[in-house]
Amino acid sequence: MEILVTGGAGFIGSHVVERLLARGDRVTVLDDFNDFYAPAIKHANVAGFRDRVTLLAADIRQTDLLKGRSFDAIIHLAARAGVRPSLQQPVLYTQVNVLGTQALLEFARQTGVKKFVFASSSSVYGVNEKVPFSEADPIFRPISPYAATKLAGEALCHVYHHLYGTDIVCLRFFTVYGPRQRPDLAIHKFTNAIAAGQPIELFGDGSARRDYTYIDDILQGVLAAVDRPLGYEVINLGESQTVPLLELVRQIEAALGKKAQIKWLPPQPGDVPVTFADIAKARRLLDYNPQTKITDGIPKFVQWFKARH
Repeated sequence: MEILVTGGAGFIGSHVVERLLARGDRVTVLDDFNDFYAPAIKHANVAGFRDRVTLLAADIRQTDLLKGRSFDAIIHLAARAGVRPSLQQPVLYTQVNVLGTQALLEFARQTGVKKFVFASSSSVYGVNEKVPFSEADPIFRPISPYAATKLAGEALCHVYHHLYGTDIVCLRFFTVYGPRQRPDLAIHKFTNAIAAGQPIELFGDGSARRDYTYIDDILQGVLAAVDRPLGYEVINLGESQTVPLLELVRQIEAALGKKAQIKWLPPQPGDVPVTFADIAKARRLLDYNPQTKITDGIPKFVQWFKARH
């Protein structure tokens, strides 16, 4: 297959590209290498496959750079990411995440792309009192600009399926981690600070729970979503197990063999108390079967971290 991967230089994207290449797909990567975190990290992510892909360094809104190209599928992973940063730059998040998704969907319509996979987020559920979170739950109360942009992206995807028949899957990722995880995300940030003997910041009382999903399990779901005709579907991808924040820190401490210095801070606006994926739909439609529990995933991440440093 001829596949466009947006955000292919990022954490999840670079892993997706490697899997596609390994199975024989031809890949074009579209990534702007922005400075949300060090661009050198993204260049390192693509170093192993740079010569085997078509690499376009551009904003996802610049679809004119794709003129004359055709693809069987688009895996749209690029976005301005993160709940807290979106509070500081809500207009930028809307411009990139919503208008960028619109531009790609329109490109797909104009060029006859048959499959479109959109990376959504568990943040669309907001403060959802019902757990685990099901795709059938009402999601009309996002609590951050980032969450609102992902919800808008899902809505645009439905419009393009309804009007033009594009086969579209929106995958709601639940706190993905593993080798190459972004340095601003909790597991990487905590590991880096504890290893350096620096304090870590915990917001709230440490009881907030997240459904941490190892990268290999996410990849299983993404590739299945590319390969299967589904019409229009929204599907959770998580481990379907929750871990309290303080327990996550204890797991990192054990893997590193070092104790954390904790600085306690008030809860942050936009943060949710729990994320918890109901993955029954993913199991049914994608044969999704996550394998890596947090007790195995954290040591794997720390092993990568130590090798990298």
